[in-house]
Amino acid sequence: MAGSADDVDATVRELLLLMPRMVSRAKRIPVPRALESLALAPRHLSLLACLLLDGTMTVNELAARLELAPTTVSLMVADLSAKGVLDRREDPADRRRRIVAVAPDQHEAIAGWLAPGAAAWRRVLTPLTPAQRDLFVETLRAYEVAVAEERGR
Repeated sequence: MAGSADDVDATVRELLLLMPRMVSRAKRIPVPRALESLALAPRHLSLLACLLLDGTMTVNELAARLELAPTTVSLMVADLSAKGVLDRREDPADRRRRIVAVAPDQHEAIAGWLAPGAAAWRRVLTPLTPAQRDLFVETLRAYEVAVAEERGR
């Protein structure tokens, strides 16, 4: 059952206060000293999180996970490889494919950087049912689309 307009407006007010605080808190997560000079952007963080949580994968697999074009991900991988953050190597099962992984000497710093956020998400999502978790993610995705539509993108 949908709430009244007043109920929805009250929730919108709460979220308009909460979202900037969440973004601000996320922006204040310090970049590990070992990574400071690499000028990593939020888009890199998502790519690195995928590789840490799901392990090595191809550029096409990463692109699918990140919901980006393979050419975009390929450029990101090339950039991070040149900085020594990622390793690209031949897939032993198919020599035409390249497998991407976090460079072993960067793994600890990147894992430490991402761990607090992952732990916080696990803590708040664990008590929810799978259906509630799905609804939460679907709602965030719908919000992302709606904001883009409101801004005419």
